[in-house]
Amino acid sequence: MNIEDFRDYCLLKAGVTEETPFGPETLVFKVGGKVFALTDIETFGSINLKCDPERAQELREQHEYVLPGYHMNKKHWNTVLIGTGAPERQLRELIDHSYDLVRASLPKKQRDELAATEQ
Repeated sequence: MNIEDFRDYCLLKAGVTEETPFGPETLVFKVGGKVFALTDIETFGSINLKCDPERAQELREQHEYVLPGYHMNKKHWNTVLIGTGAPERQLRELIDHSYDLVRASLPKKQRDELAATEQ
């Protein structure tokens, strides 16, 4: 996966916005104003993704390319290294998981509005 594929995949999801709130080098994707994915624009060496805490720990134990979230809450975030063996299919699934977690945490009204845009 390259940065263009990552960006396109994130933007396909309902209600996603793309921003650079931490400076021009960090690309951030949000749903409902909450972050679900971020990466360094210049290197695209890793992606930070939200993850269920138990699953996050399992992924770290199973894969060398999954680390505790860099500069994030390490209980709820993983850093996935790019170009180190992570299959693209798994990257997409982890992006989906992160998006779904954040979306599920939104108020019901926002979730309903997102659901309406998908129909």
